[in-house]
Amino acid sequence: MYHLGYGYPYYRIAFTPVWMISQDQALNLIKESVQDERNDELFYDELIKLAPSAEQAAIISSIRNDERGHNAMFRNMYKDLTGQEIHGISNEQYPRMNNFKKGIEKALQGEWDAVERYRKIWFGLPTGIYRDTILGIILDEQKHASKYNYLFALNR
Repeated sequence: MYHLGYGYPYYRIAFTPVWMISQDQALNLIKESVQDERNDELFYDELIKLAPSAEQAAIISSIRNDERGHNAMFRNMYKDLTGQEIHGISNEQYPRMNNFKKGIEKALQGEWDAVERYRKIWFGLPTGIYRDTILGIILDEQKHASKYNYLFALNR
């Protein structure tokens, strides 16, 4: 209940963000994200080989290493929250690339998509360490997008 002043209370209708999901839905997205992060890692391995300079390869390597960490964190969160391990890898293939510029465009889109997905996960988890961890991963994905924008600018 809120007060407008002069002693007149009013009631606000509950607000729900459009990306609000249940904890079960968040857990399913975490499970999917383990495969997505693994595919990103493999895709970035290919981009590293295509990089036109050692500096650009090092930037992508740092992103790939973050993705490895995200994968481990998602696995640990899932196990902590469900008591179950994530087993198996999906048959979905990561996008193979033989053009560096097109690869960084694809990678940039992937980072944006990850931020959207992880925001949903964030809203589906209880307040505390798991939510804080997802926020850290979201910030990493935004940092990655910024790095890919830099690489894109270098390779115009």
